[in-house]
Amino acid sequence: MTDIFATRREKLRKLLKKEKADALLVTNFTNVTWLTGFTGDDSYLLLHADGACLLSDFRYEIQIENECPGLPFMIRSGKVGFSQLIREELGKISSSPRLGVEINSITWALVESFRKSVTEDIVPLDSLVEKLRQMKDRQEIQTIREAGRIARNAFHAVRALLSPDWTEKQVADELEFAMRRLGAKDASFPTISAVGSNAALCHCVPGERRVRDASFILIDWGARYQGYVSDLTRVLITGKITPEFRKVYQIVLDAQRKAIEAVHPGIPCSEVDAVARNYIAEAGYGKYFDHGLGHGIGLDVHEGPSFSPRCETILKPGMIITVEPGIYIKNWGGVRIEDDVLVTRDGGEVLTDVEKELDDMYVR
Repeated sequence: MTDIFATRREKLRKLLKKEKADALLVTNFTNVTWLTGFTGDDSYLLLHADGACLLSDFRYEIQIENECPGLPFMIRSGKVGFSQLIREELGKISSSPRLGVEINSITWALVESFRKSVTEDIVPLDSLVEKLRQMKDRQEIQTIREAGRIARNAFHAVRALLSPDWTEKQVADELEFAMRRLGAKDASFPTISAVGSNAALCHCVPGERRVRDASFILIDWGARYQGYVSDLTRVLITGKITPEFRKVYQIVLDAQRKAIEAVHPGIPCSEVDAVARNYIAEAGYGKYFDHGLGHGIGLDVHEGPSFSPRCETILKPGMIITVEPGIYIKNWGGVRIEDDVLVTRDGGEVLTDVEKELDDMYVR
């Protein structure tokens, strides 16, 4: 395990060298976790050519020793803050260091503070760690696969118990409890449960509408397991559906399948997005699908890359991205079908194994 984190830090050093910075202060807590294995927060990692040092406080001293054996760390106190610790560590490698900072996670006020108390030579760096995180290693892939398995089993358990009297909130609560009971730390994000016309709200907040109030319910959920997440969406049929609903559902399902078939290393994300987007547009529902086709998942439920018209990132083996086309019509409802897809050497592998044919979505 320690070797994995050391390998990740070495890859980061190579990127840092190209940026001509002497050190990088990692302030994104998720990035700190990915580089060290430390699962706490309020801590930074200072990485340079000669090593790395975790900067934290008294609350986490024992936890760091347990989670990061062999990794140097320094603890701030009431009299000694992070600025002094950083200055002391940088002093070991240079009298006038160039300090890289993560511009996506650090505040301007903190940058100015470091400029005055640490070094005037601050180098803004954009998403170095995030770019490395896009390609998952075998352990990460297996963990995400397990997060998907937990989500699937919880979905089946709740589906078997689903009652017409349950509210949207109760459906979400029961699903999140089931995931925890089956081994998840918690849900990947607040579960979306949307009955009928509420399914037109892409991020519907579950409320008091009951399952019996419409003929279908959209559920978007995922499990967080050992830090990593899964993310799925399905639509359950709870009553008599209209021919239009059947038509819309099949369009979304076909669009998703075509996009998954298009996943292949070497092509831009935008091309995969276009496959689903164009299919839905040609079917006459283009204006009802206006979000990106998908997003990367890992330690965060939304990370790079993304399937969108603007993302030109080239797919590489090890990337895991959701594929989730949808059609949303105000005062009618919506259909979204979502799976997690691993980019392999010769295509894409669906990691989430939950039924999605329309005839399989009826709640008996």
